[in-house]
Amino acid sequence: MRRVLIVGHPGALGMELLGVHDILQSANELARRAGTPEPYRVELATLDGSDITLWTGLRLGPARNLRTTRIDIDTLIVIGGPSAHEVCADPVLAAAVRRVAGRARRTVSICTGSFILAAAGVLDGRRATTHWTMTDEFARRYPRIEVDPDRIFVQDGNVWTSAGVTSGFDLLLSLVESDIGPEAARTIAQILVLYLRRTGNQTQFSTQLANPLPTREPMRELQQYILANPAVDLSLAALAERMTMSQRHFARVFTAEFALSPGRYVEKVRLETARRLLESDCRDLSAAARAAGYGNPQAMRRAFTLALGISPTEYRRRFGDTPAPLHLAV
Repeated sequence: MRRVLIVGHPGALGMELLGVHDILQSANELARRAGTPEPYRVELATLDGSDITLWTGLRLGPARNLRTTRIDIDTLIVIGGPSAHEVCADPVLAAAVRRVAGRARRTVSICTGSFILAAAGVLDGRRATTHWTMTDEFARRYPRIEVDPDRIFVQDGNVWTSAGVTSGFDLLLSLVESDIGPEAARTIAQILVLYLRRTGNQTQFSTQLANPLPTREPMRELQQYILANPAVDLSLAALAERMTMSQRHFARVFTAEFALSPGRYVEKVRLETARRLLESDCRDLSAAARAAGYGNPQAMRRAFTLALGISPTEYRRRFGDTPAPLHLAV
């Protein structure tokens, strides 16, 4: 049985703490139903063992005292939340996390829990990520960390960091897959209605979310048109005509609204569309290329190689879903 300590703090985000707990307990439930030993022993830990009040006001306890913990553990998981980047300034908490992490086989942070690991020195000289709204602050505070602002989770040796809240669930499913096998991870994902195989190489946010929301209603309508119709003619001339503007004026207005040229924005939308198709159940590269607006597999391959460093075939092999039948249900 793997002993897991989930470290909470006042103001921690309940969705993170409870979500991580429920994923691990789901693995235990699957084992119980299969008549096999439970793989995890999960405990909540706080700095002094007292109950904690989460960000929403929910109070949780009892908890193990992190400062006095001397047991060897398999996995230390540090939870984030709106106050994590402030809580990390407590040198006593940082020292306790550093000491316990030294006794753990692996150490994990969820979302802004990375600030606590960073303050503890656990991330020095490593690659790491955190929530996209805090990556600049994270990099400024901790220059010894190689911050990857794009990935949903990052593994560097025995240390794992995740980006946003639900990215932590992807990370946990990856750990479950490593610990007890892909069938268990897939079944838990199906039970909890999570992504089956989102990996750390995938981005934190879509093209639509990554760019500013247009302030002008006509531009918002154009954005929806582009997102919904990646396979149609989206050339500068076609888009300018749709907006009844000259090409030069349209390009200026579009770039001011989206912080990208029209051509670059369309490229990102088409790449994202192709990725989504290959991640789901699309097995025909020619069909995916046409649906994403590339026209043919060769053009799609060039785009993938340039942007991602791998071919569409390799991308599908790594990230494509292979749904497993649901054998158990909660």
